[in-house]
Amino acid sequence: MEEQTIIIGAGPCGLSCALELQKADINPLIIEKGNIVETIYRFPTHQTFFSTSFNIEIGDIPFVSEKSKPVRNEALAYYREVAKRNSLRIRPFEKAIDVKIVNNHLIELTTVKNNRECYYKAKNIVIATGYYDQPKFLQIRGENLPKVMHYFKEAHEYYDTDVVVIGGRNSAVDAALELQKVGARVTVLYRADSYSKSIKPWILPQFDSFVQKGDIQMEFHANVTEITEENVFYEVKGKQKKIKNDFVFAMTGYEPDIPFLKRIGLNIDSTTGKPIINEQTYETNIPNIYVAGVVVSGYNGNETFIENGRFHGKQIATSIINKGQENNLS
Repeated sequence: MEEQTIIIGAGPCGLSCALELQKADINPLIIEKGNIVETIYRFPTHQTFFSTSFNIEIGDIPFVSEKSKPVRNEALAYYREVAKRNSLRIRPFEKAIDVKIVNNHLIELTTVKNNRECYYKAKNIVIATGYYDQPKFLQIRGENLPKVMHYFKEAHEYYDTDVVVIGGRNSAVDAALELQKVGARVTVLYRADSYSKSIKPWILPQFDSFVQKGDIQMEFHANVTEITEENVFYEVKGKQKKIKNDFVFAMTGYEPDIPFLKRIGLNIDSTTGKPIINEQTYETNIPNIYVAGVVVSGYNGNETFIENGRFHGKQIATSIINKGQENNLS
């Protein structure tokens, strides 16, 4: 069966794009390797958003939360309701593995679901795959040990243990605070010389207070060089150090699946990791293949959030609609 448009990724930006297409009587198919808003599901259990609920609404559907800044569970419930109310066509737990041009007017998508390959044909493909499932690895020995994790969910398991948190942005600070709260002995290693300016302003004073009191150990200028079963080795201004630990949270950021984008033929800026696009339509160098959401930002995931990525869908939908009208006239 030939689809008019297939969206790869059921995050907020992919869902927003689907809603914009529905307004034009286009009912897209969404392929998602997890389930809807998988990224938000993988956030820490008690995560509070930086944005207000109003700023992460999609499809003109109000997001009402108890406080101005919603928490993870409220967001999950909201996006589920959006998908349900609009009868969005979503195929969850299906991973896109290849996209290729069949002819000038048709694109073939290959996916895997339950270890079986599936094939789709579409006139348009929108890639809204996000980046949260692609950790930035440290590329050091021991990073693949079972005790090393790139995601933080809940702290209880780490009561009365020695934990090293690598990184100094919001995810690292949030994890450190939660771990300290349950009685873990926490050390934060951050390669910069001071606190990140991206840390939520209502969180930094609390975090710094714990550091000043010695409840959380903080080392700046710390470059981790090796992880073993018992220690983390690191360097501070040329001085070699090590710290004993039971667990490591390497909260070093995430990046888009650039190998996938390159494999299907998209032109990628080698410095920024950004796909080369028409900034008015988000169409890539391959006609009728679009990108949406944080994948647009390449290595700098701080450029695109739900707040601005949710508007990509309107521009993409406008482009697809206009192309359809042109084809009908020709």
